[in-house]
Amino acid sequence: MKTKQVVLVLLCLASALSTCGCWVAVVGAGAAGTVAYIKGDLETTEPADIDTIYAAAKKTLHDLEVTLVEDSKDALTAEIVARDAENRKITIKLNSVTEQATKLSIRVGAFGDETASRRIYNGIRDNLI
Repeated sequence: MKTKQVVLVLLCLASALSTCGCWVAVVGAGAAGTVAYIKGDLETTEPADIDTIYAAAKKTLHDLEVTLVEDSKDALTAEIVARDAENRKITIKLNSVTEQATKLSIRVGAFGDETASRRIYNGIRDNLI
């Protein structure tokens, strides 16, 4: 009987822990402007259309004097790839969530650089105003 109780408790804990991450993702997705640094990517959803975010991202990279390597965009997605003075790859990905919301992802370097990613993000936010 005790073994059944232990197994039941472990299953309940595993279930609670596995759904906990989903809950955080749902809450974060609905809150525009919430910024998270996860596994080397700075991610947020901004309350602006993809064209506006795309223009702000390109202006920010120009202002930071990085070298643009690749640039592609359609009505739903965009990706900008650049290189900084240290030859680190900068990748900015945009995904249209709605007509007035865009998911933004920034990665600097192979493993990510939170400080540099936040500087780029802050530049994009400044260029939205």
